[in-house]
Amino acid sequence: MAAPAPAPQTPTRAGEGGGGAPEKHGAGAEARRAVKALLFLAAVALPCLVLYRAVAPGDFFARPPWPLAAPGNDGDLSDIAPVKCLHSNVQDEALAFNNGKWTRYSLCKSNVFAYWPRRHVQDSDDARLERTLRAAAMANDTVILTTLNSAWSEPGSVVDVFLESFRIGENTRALLDHLVIVSLDKAAQARCKRIHRHCFALVTDGVDFSGQKNFMTDGYLKMMWRRIDFLRQVLEKGFSFVFTDTDIVWFRNPLPHFYPDGDFQIACDRFNGNPDDLGNNPNGGFTYVRSNTETIEFYKFWYAAREKHPGLHDQDVLNFIKRDPFVVELGVRIKFLSTELFGGLCEPSRNMSRVCTMHANCCIGLSRKVSDLNAMLHDWRRFMALPHKDKQTVVWSVPQNCSLQKLER
Repeated sequence: MAAPAPAPQTPTRAGEGGGGAPEKHGAGAEARRAVKALLFLAAVALPCLVLYRAVAPGDFFARPPWPLAAPGNDGDLSDIAPVKCLHSNVQDEALAFNNGKWTRYSLCKSNVFAYWPRRHVQDSDDARLERTLRAAAMANDTVILTTLNSAWSEPGSVVDVFLESFRIGENTRALLDHLVIVSLDKAAQARCKRIHRHCFALVTDGVDFSGQKNFMTDGYLKMMWRRIDFLRQVLEKGFSFVFTDTDIVWFRNPLPHFYPDGDFQIACDRFNGNPDDLGNNPNGGFTYVRSNTETIEFYKFWYAAREKHPGLHDQDVLNFIKRDPFVVELGVRIKFLSTELFGGLCEPSRNMSRVCTMHANCCIGLSRKVSDLNAMLHDWRRFMALPHKDKQTVVWSVPQNCSLQKLER
């Protein structure tokens, strides 16, 4: 590109006294020279800038006005919300601490300039849940969910046995990548972050879920109904789920054993052999639910039915509503899972060569549960260590400490 011609020299007129000093018009000439110099620089710089951005569009960024810092000692970024650019995609992200709050900065660029939109991190539970589920979901948008409070999160307690079963099960270790632990109190959330990848803190105002909740106590009922409402939220977000109580040990992948034509599939305390018979005795501690309009409406109806049946837990209310005309008209397809594959202490699986899960149900008391869950792991290890021809000799050694009679009186 040809450069513009040099600015001509402005003539000066000698004063009558012959002193040679310029007149007052010299200031205007200097301004004109400055403007022409700027135009020259612009003429050279603008084509260069266009060429640079065409070759390296992602490298032209602004920098934050203060030093960056880490989000915390544990390096957890799960509570930092993403920020979207106004005019183009996010090119890079960084965190800064400003006015006592963590802020995520997204480096955005328009056609020429880069700038830093920001918002303070006061992330909603809904946004956190969406991100957590998305991070854990399988390719078909299915997640595995369990709930945890501080009583079951202590080292050596239920959650440790639960996670260990995935590690020693047959083709179950990879399923941990799709497991979300839903923490019901701060202590459980802190422990979850130390031992697992996907954790979600479910806060319920005015309710303390931290202590041990024995069957049918007021705290137990509130915790069960909070769970039902939460699972409805998961379905509304388009995620199917396998829900498992934490006092269930996993020995095989259950996904291949779910019915292809069932919307809502649930384990049983006792199974009568017919997966379509509504007379089966369901156990809400293990369910597989597909996300669709029918299941979402079913969970809404189930949760609302608690007001019609006060003092009952979710399983008892389910027994009331499973034949309700609304549920029949809704068309949700209900299936009951066999205890041969999904057993428990109420009715143990009799086939260790097929069993997928075992539940410490029909058992009151945390220490009893932990003891018998550990016994199940011992039985499984013994089964796996034997040659194939001898495996049929292994039977469950449980229940040992758990009492079945207390729930059968």
